[in-house]
Amino acid sequence: MIDLTVEHVEATVREDIERTCWGCGLRLLLPSNTPIFKCGWCGAITNQHAQKRIDKSLWWRRWRDRCFVSVVSLFMLCILCGGVWAVYPVVFSISYVSGVFHCLVTAVLAVSTFTTFGLAAFRCAGRPPNIQWGSYPVVGKGDLEDYTFCLYCCKPKSPRSHHCRSCGMCIEDMDHHCPFIGNCVGATNHRHFIIFLISTLISTAYVAIMCSYAGWHIWPPLMFTSLARPYTFASGSASRVVRELSRALLGSAMLLSTRGIILVYLIVSSVSVQMGLTVLLWQQLCYIYEGQTYLSHLSSGAGGGSGERDCQNLVRFFSCPYSFSRYLPFFRSSRKRHRK
Repeated sequence: MIDLTVEHVEATVREDIERTCWGCGLRLLLPSNTPIFKCGWCGAITNQHAQKRIDKSLWWRRWRDRCFVSVVSLFMLCILCGGVWAVYPVVFSISYVSGVFHCLVTAVLAVSTFTTFGLAAFRCAGRPPNIQWGSYPVVGKGDLEDYTFCLYCCKPKSPRSHHCRSCGMCIEDMDHHCPFIGNCVGATNHRHFIIFLISTLISTAYVAIMCSYAGWHIWPPLMFTSLARPYTFASGSASRVVRELSRALLGSAMLLSTRGIILVYLIVSSVSVQMGLTVLLWQQLCYIYEGQTYLSHLSSGAGGGSGERDCQNLVRFFSCPYSFSRYLPFFRSSRKRHRK
């Protein structure tokens, strides 16, 4: 009797499913396990598992941004009005010409800071251009290369665009959403945002210097106890000297007028804002130098980005019409000369 062993062989049969490209509307035959595919005609990327999304907290984010913009505007007005009220009577009492000069400097800095703040906060950050999609005769080959479909806007989204849930729209070359200006930093207002940071840094440094100068003239005299005697200063330790100086400063601070208290507040707030904005400005300039944005830096990873590091990126960002090497011949690439 012969035993026949029957072997059951399981074979996986690939079933091709018809998919539709959202970009050009062409139908493609793809494997069933391909949720994401790229169209060979228009270049659009389609995700079959993606579903339309509705942001229900958009009103809350917009209300938060408006509160931040109101607080920042009120803070800037307080710094401006408080500085003018506290500093300039002291400056005019010292020299009338110096007072007029510093009034002009204050006016220039205030106009530049508030203007750039308004442009960065209330100008559209960069709406992506309208592009035709959805129909094969209209969409040409490669017109939607690496484009994806935004599930919030229900529109094509370019590779350098990102959807901001706070603004409720896609932003071209989006860097980040800044709640302090209540707006995204994108292709349209990125330059205004950088100029606003530079103008604010110069303004806060000017406020700190002028408030320190005015405070030096109206600060009450320091009342020392033991340091007034020369032999005590020679025989005292360093800790004792510091303790006596701190006690004298606190004692004189108790005698400060309202103008002096405002000057101290302006110095502390200006230095604090300047420290934070210096870090932010340095980070932004580094990304611009690398030819990237903050979001593109995050997507490329910390190991390096696809942008090319060059000073020309800074020149192009600030829209200088002439080449950087035109005025600095040192940066020109010199050609090697071969002797015959």
